[in-house]
Amino acid sequence: MQVMKWSVIALAVAAGTTQMAMASSQSESKGFVEDSSLNILSRNLYINRDFHRGGDATNYSNSSDNPKGYTEEWGQGFISTFESGFTQGTVGFGVDAYGLLGLKLDSGKGRAGILEMPQGSDGRSQDDFSEAGGAVKVRVSNTVLKYGNQFTALPVFSTDDSRLLPEATTGTLLTINEIEGLEINAGRFTSLNQQWQTDRDSGEMKSINVYGASYSFTDDLSAAVYASDLEDTFKKKYANINYNLGLADEQSLNFDFNIYKTDYDKKAYGSSLDNTIWSLAAAYSMGAHTFTLAHQRSSGDKGYEYGADGGGTIWLANSVQVRDFNAEDETSWQARYDIDMSTFGVPGLSFMARYISGDDAKVGGETGVSRWERNLEAKYVVQEGVAKDLSLRVRQATVRSDQAFGSDNDLEDVRLIVEYPLSIL
Repeated sequence: MQVMKWSVIALAVAAGTTQMAMASSQSESKGFVEDSSLNILSRNLYINRDFHRGGDATNYSNSSDNPKGYTEEWGQGFISTFESGFTQGTVGFGVDAYGLLGLKLDSGKGRAGILEMPQGSDGRSQDDFSEAGGAVKVRVSNTVLKYGNQFTALPVFSTDDSRLLPEATTGTLLTINEIEGLEINAGRFTSLNQQWQTDRDSGEMKSINVYGASYSFTDDLSAAVYASDLEDTFKKKYANINYNLGLADEQSLNFDFNIYKTDYDKKAYGSSLDNTIWSLAAAYSMGAHTFTLAHQRSSGDKGYEYGADGGGTIWLANSVQVRDFNAEDETSWQARYDIDMSTFGVPGLSFMARYISGDDAKVGGETGVSRWERNLEAKYVVQEGVAKDLSLRVRQATVRSDQAFGSDNDLEDVRLIVEYPLSIL
């Protein structure tokens, strides 16, 4: 799961629009060293999850090591990324690299499994874990071909970054920005390294082909179409439309529509199954306040599945802090409120509250199954001084569900996140 996918999509489109230009990026290259950057993100994450019906974190554990239904871990992560510039000339060459380091600050056999750190056969988290990777890249005009270890953020193949360290993948990605406002992507990836593992192919992914494009028609209207084929597992199609309507001063109305169509492979699922899931969010902004309503609906032979194609591959409005509301036939609604305190003299401080209710799900042969989730969040970003851009965030989630969803679906989730980005080059 990832949080605020809708906002991420809008920001990504906006960022892409400002970067795309008719002029050749390669012709403006200053050189391999001159355009290089080195950044380090320090992430301190504490998380605890209290399962009210005796659930556990077996998704990330070797066995059920939390019989009391409680997980609690604290870790320090360092995410370093190096991006070289491109050599000058008609064809430019460069390299990208990353280094990841995770340190256990507090955990125990009876509490492990939620922070997503590697665990031994005794159920204890490792004291530290690390990973490094690199990729080579070639640029002609505004077209870049990259091969090697990398992070991806495509709606049909998105590596997850919701815990201490991010997922990474290995493969080839072609990105074309030759027409202003239009970005075309095509790639093939052959391995996925999960967040809680250091093995390059811990996700056991055979291969995935991805392709698609996003286009900004105007500053207020954009659309995207993507597709993927995860070998011997499923095929997905995705579409998005985002429209921003300016109203009076400091007022606007934004609409964001996302839809996935998945066809599951008979070889993996025993029969040919399908799923269609879509969400529509409407956000009204008035000065410091933003009010959002969202509706999401799943239909077909089974629920929407993801993870084998990247833990972040669910760009839907009701994919929130803990749950995704993506079960078979599930219908869900969300009401959300955001406030930016800069208007009231406290720049960098913001608050968010939302409530999501899901109904009519089909789970384990039962129909009409329901659940709900409530999220609260407070965040502060230092605006100036030595600690500029240091962010502190507190997140809390409460989940309640019918028994059919299982013992791990009634819980309280608390996270404390401190991040500090440091630019070296």
